[in-house]
Amino acid sequence: MSTIRYKSVMQARSQKAIPFKDDEKKSTYFGSNVFNTSAMRQFLPSEGFQAVEEAISKGSKIDRKIADSTAAAMKQWAISKNATHYTHWFQPLTGTTAEKHDAFFDLTLDGLAIEQFDGGQLVQQEPDASSFPHGGIRNTFEARGYTAWDPTSPAFILGSTLCIPTVFVSYTGEALDNKTPLLRALNTLDEAATQVALYFDKSVKKVTATLGWEQEYFLLDASLAASRPDISQTGRALLGHASAKGQQLDDHYFGSIPSRVFQFMRELEYESIRLGIPVKTRHNEVAPNQFELAPVFEEANLAVDHNSLLMDIMEKVAEKHHLKVLFHEKPFAGVNGSGKHNNWSLATDTGTNLLSPGSTPTKNLQFLTFFVNTIKAVHDHEELLRASVASAGNDYRLGSSEAPPSIISIFIGKQLTQVLDELEKVTTGKLSPQEKTDLKLNVVGKIPEILQDNTDRNRTSPFAFTGNKFEFRAVGSTANCAKPMTVLNTIVANQLIQFKNEVDKLIDKKGLKKDEAIFNTLREYIKASKKIRFEGDGYSEAWIREAAKRKLSNNRTTLDAIKIQIDPKTIKLYEKMGVMNATEINARQEIELEEYVKRVQIESRVLGDIARNHVIPTAIRYQNILIKNVKGLQDIYGKEFKPLAAEQMKLIESISNHLSAINSDITAMIETRKEANQLDLNNRAKLYTHKVKPYFETLRYHCDKLELLVEDKLWPLTKSRELLFFR
Repeated sequence: MSTIRYKSVMQARSQKAIPFKDDEKKSTYFGSNVFNTSAMRQFLPSEGFQAVEEAISKGSKIDRKIADSTAAAMKQWAISKNATHYTHWFQPLTGTTAEKHDAFFDLTLDGLAIEQFDGGQLVQQEPDASSFPHGGIRNTFEARGYTAWDPTSPAFILGSTLCIPTVFVSYTGEALDNKTPLLRALNTLDEAATQVALYFDKSVKKVTATLGWEQEYFLLDASLAASRPDISQTGRALLGHASAKGQQLDDHYFGSIPSRVFQFMRELEYESIRLGIPVKTRHNEVAPNQFELAPVFEEANLAVDHNSLLMDIMEKVAEKHHLKVLFHEKPFAGVNGSGKHNNWSLATDTGTNLLSPGSTPTKNLQFLTFFVNTIKAVHDHEELLRASVASAGNDYRLGSSEAPPSIISIFIGKQLTQVLDELEKVTTGKLSPQEKTDLKLNVVGKIPEILQDNTDRNRTSPFAFTGNKFEFRAVGSTANCAKPMTVLNTIVANQLIQFKNEVDKLIDKKGLKKDEAIFNTLREYIKASKKIRFEGDGYSEAWIREAAKRKLSNNRTTLDAIKIQIDPKTIKLYEKMGVMNATEINARQEIELEEYVKRVQIESRVLGDIARNHVIPTAIRYQNILIKNVKGLQDIYGKEFKPLAAEQMKLIESISNHLSAINSDITAMIETRKEANQLDLNNRAKLYTHKVKPYFETLRYHCDKLELLVEDKLWPLTKSRELLFFR
C-alpha cells in the first residue's frame, strides 16, 4: 500500500468513533420531528385541524384564515423543538432537494424583535426559477417562480429548520419540479381506479397508490474515497482493476453487518424514525460494502418525499461516522450495481389492497381486474416506462450483475400464467350458467390457494408481480422515485378509464351482465398484452432475439430511451390525463438530455485528467526504475545481460505500449469532445454517446493493466481491494 493511502487509512482509524445509544422502542419516538396528526391535534384549533385534514384527504383548499392559524401552530410547535428557521423544501429537476432558510426572526415598525411566520409565508414563497433546470420555460430575466405548500406531506424539522414540503412552479404555472406531475398523476389514478373499484365495492370513495422503495447503496471509508478524484467528482470509480476477491463467494449477502457500518445504520434509523420515515429492513447486499435499506409501504407521494429526505440524511450521518455513501448505479466494475426497487400497489379507503386476492371469487375478480389492467398498461407503454428510469448512471447498470435488462417485460410466475391462460379461453359474449360457475369457482376462486406459495422471484425481470404488488426493479439508485411513479400511475389510470368505458359499453349496448362484461374485456386485454409477459432469463441472447420478434423495445442508452418522451402519442397521453402539458414535457426532455451530456462530459474530463496526471507519470517513474535495473545488469554482465534482463525488457515494452495507447486515446477523446461541444444538444448527445463514451473502456483497460504492472507502493490511486474491503 502506498504511503499516501496508508496515511489516509490510519487517519480514519485514529478518529474517535461517535457514540450512539438507541435504547428506546422506535414506536415511542416515531414522527417526533414531524408536524403530523398528533402534533396538529395538540397545536391547531379544531377548525384548523379539520380544514387541514380535509385538504389532505379530499384535496380541498385552505383559506387564508386557516393558513394563518396553521402557520402559527407550526411555528409554535417548531420553536418548542428548538427550530430557528423555516424553509420551503422542494424537489427541482436537479434530481435532489432544495431549500432556502429564513429565520422566524423579524422586526416591527418600532424596531422590536419578534418571531414571525404567517399564512402567506407558509403557503407560498418565491425562489429564483431561472437558476434551476427549466428546459427553456424561463429566461434568466424572467426569474420568478413559486413554491406552494403541499399539505398532503407533513412538515418536519431537520436540524434547527422547519421544512415545509412544497411544489415548485414557474410564474406562468408550468411544473418545474418532480412533485407536481406526480400529484396530478396520483389524483387522476384515484379517480379512475375508484370508478372501477365501485364495480366490486360500493363503499369505496378513494384509491391510493402505495409505494415501498428499496434503497441500495455502497459505503466507503471517507478518507479512502477522498483519495480518489473520480469517486469524489463522479460518484464512481472510472478505473481500477477488479479485486481478486469480489462477490464470487456470495459471503457478503445477508452476512453479519460490520460493526462500523452497524453504528452508521443505527443512527440513520434513529434519525429516520424521528422524521416519520418508517424504515424497517437493513442488510448486506451482494457486492462487498453494498447495503440495503427498506421502509414500510406508504402513500406514494409521501414515500417519494421520504426517499429524497432519506438520501440527504444518509450523507449527513455517514459524514459523522467518517464514511462516504455512494448512490451511483454502478460505482465499481465487476460487482453488482445499485437499484431502487419501486414496489407499487393500490389501496382503497376501505382497507383493501386491490392487487391482493381476497377469500371470495368476487374479491378475486377485483384482483384480476387491476392485475390485468396493469399488465396491459405496461404493455402499451413499455417504452415510456423504460424512459422513466433512463440516466447516465443506470446505463452502466441495466443488463448486468442481477440488474434487469433494458427490455421491459413482466414476470408473473407459472401459476398466474396458467390462470390468465384459462381466462383467455373465456367465451365471447354471454356466458352460460356452467361457464360462469367454472370461471368463478375453478379458475378465479382458486387464486388465493395458488398465491399462498406464490411464484419464484426473477431477478432479471424489470417489472415483476410479487404476491400483492408489482416490483419495478429497473429504477436506479440515484433516481427520484417521482418520475417512474408519475409514469406508472398515469398509464394505469389511462388504462382503467379505457377499461371502464369498454365494460360499460358491453353492459349498456350488448346487454351483458357486469361479470360477463368484465370477463370479456379482460380476455381481450390478456390476449393483447401477452407479448410483454416473460418468465425466463432476461440476460440471455435468446431473449434479446425473442423480444425483437415480439417488437418490444430495447433502448440500451439514455439517448435512445428518452426519445419516446416527446413522441406526439406521449404528449397526447399526458395532456389527456392532466399530468403535464407539451411545454412541461419538452422542457423535461431538454433537461434530461443536457444532464446526460454533462455527466458524460464530466466523467470524460476526470478520466483524462487521472490518466494523464496520475497514471502516466507513475508508470514512467516505474519504467525508469526498470531501465535503471537493466542498465545495472548491463554494467555488471556486459553483453551477457540480455537473458538476465529479458523480463524487465518485456515489462518496459509493455508499459510503453499501454502509455502510448492511453496518451493517443486521451488526445482523440479531447478532440471528439471539442467537436461535440460545437453542436446542438441532440447531436452533441449522439457524439458523446457513440464517440466519447467508447474511450472510457479502452482507457480503463490500459490503465488497469498498468495498475497490475506498476509496483504497488508507487501506484497513486487507492485500489478496489482497499476501497471495498475496509474495516
